[in-house]
Amino acid sequence: MTGPGDTAVLDDPVTASLHGHHAHLARRLGGAVTYVPDVATFSAVSAGTGAAAWDDLAALLGGGAFADMFGCPVLPPPDWPPVFVLEGRQMIWTGADDPGPLGAPDPGVVELGAGHVPDMLALVERTRPGPFRARTRELGTYLGLRDDGTLVAMAGERLRPPGWTEISAVCTAPEARGRGCAARLIRALVTRILARGERPFLHVAEANTAAIALYERLGFTTRRPVTFRGFRTP
Repeated sequence: MTGPGDTAVLDDPVTASLHGHHAHLARRLGGAVTYVPDVATFSAVSAGTGAAAWDDLAALLGGGAFADMFGCPVLPPPDWPPVFVLEGRQMIWTGADDPGPLGAPDPGVVELGAGHVPDMLALVERTRPGPFRARTRELGTYLGLRDDGTLVAMAGERLRPPGWTEISAVCTAPEARGRGCAARLIRALVTRILARGERPFLHVAEANTAAIALYERLGFTTRRPVTFRGFRTP
């Protein structure tokens, strides 16, 4: 069994999520698994299955499609052209196990539902926090902050390996930066995640030193480096 203290599931959080909490959002074929369209771009192949799993993934995605392999530990065959390589790190919550020290609920933080998707997509378009699609909010809870009715900051839950929840899509509109919006939203998410007996984790680009410093102040520490990779199917 796995639990909040088991970090091994974080070595391949995409596979762990798609075969667990997000199984209802998965498409599978042989040794390959990926999210349904408009939810997330991430795919994974089973370790040790060789070229057959990559053939399965190509069949799932189609020819010439984008394969977002996240931190996949194995590389595809040479006829899969690379699209991007990004160095990053995985950080886990190591703060207090009791959410109480994070403070009382923030009355300004609102939960974002299906009716808020246009606002969420508009904010993502302005801030580019990473992959975010029309149905990404189905991965978990998303919270936001508004200013005069306009959504100016957002953060939410993404990957869900057993015992853990990833915090992602942390973004703030340019006119609202410097007000502590990201910290407020992360604290609210951490409180929710801890309250249901799970631990928060997240991923961040190595070049984003400001975000890394913020996460460290909020109780996160680096677990391991991660190389994010994307490819094009043959």
